[in-house]
Amino acid sequence: MKEKERTEREFMPLEHKLVPRHEIMDENDLKKILAEYNIEKEQMPKIRVSDPAALSIKAKVGDVVRITRDSPTAGRAIFYRLVIA
Repeated sequence: MKEKERTEREFMPLEHKLVPRHEIMDENDLKKILAEYNIEKEQMPKIRVSDPAALSIKAKVGDVVRITRDSPTAGRAIFYRLVIA
């Protein structure tokens, strides 16, 4: 599929100040997180592949996304989401 060109009017969700940072995790980091929490990948909270942030980072079904939010109480909060169809 050909990637469409970005226009000036196109909304880029990850560039908005209220949208936290989203990144696809690599396998080594994912294994550490799964071991730390003693869970399977399928037990993680989910995010749809059609979510605007997931689309922006080109996440595929089965990827795990790390979401980093600034928190007034914790400083920084990290969340993980499994990408589903």
